[in-house]
Amino acid sequence: MIEVYSWPTPNGHKVHIMLEECGLPYRVIPVDIGAGEQFDARFLAISPNNKIPAIVDPHGPDGQPISLFESGAILLYLAGKTGQFLPPDTRGRYEALQWLMFQMGGVGPMLGQTHHFRMYAPEKIEYAIDRYTNEAKRLYGVIDRRLAHTKYIAGAEYGIADMAIFPWLRGAKNQGVEMSDFPHLKGWFDEIAARPAVMRAVEVLVEKRRPLVDDKAREVLFGRTQYERR
Repeated sequence: MIEVYSWPTPNGHKVHIMLEECGLPYRVIPVDIGAGEQFDARFLAISPNNKIPAIVDPHGPDGQPISLFESGAILLYLAGKTGQFLPPDTRGRYEALQWLMFQMGGVGPMLGQTHHFRMYAPEKIEYAIDRYTNEAKRLYGVIDRRLAHTKYIAGAEYGIADMAIFPWLRGAKNQGVEMSDFPHLKGWFDEIAARPAVMRAVEVLVEKRRPLVDDKAREVLFGRTQYERR
């Protein structure tokens, strides 16, 4: 049984979705990022960047345990382990990988900054809000144009690129985006949201989530604690 160290965030949901879609047995170990549990030495041993999610698979490629951090790497590992959700042919595989990298390098970081400056920053900085809201809308436009020509992000088949991007778009309104402005994206989003495995995955740990509005959580996530040398 795969151990999943996670929290109900977009990056956590990516891995929850993949595990549910693959039908792999897993056990979730909550890592409360608002309480600072991501800095625990036991967690840092498998996730040195102190970010969720991370996994431990007791039956790795050589039959020995393997631990992995970074959600994109975990998706690729699980696709390789199961032979699912990543095209087997070279052209199709690279088509999927480029869109996975698009999520890892663009959608995640930029929408994360949009959330931060619109919702969590102690000061409402107009320049930052405008910059990241406009970038969020630009990224939605990139995805919408892509989906005008393909059924799924990487082509005709549902795969890890869809799983990686979908959770980040669940917060469209908090990003200042009206999803109806992107009709191709909205149709794709609604279809993914209705998949039984996705519906199960986004409920994982949902009962533990709380607004990160108290001073302790803000300090842990955005203050000195985050930047201490470990």
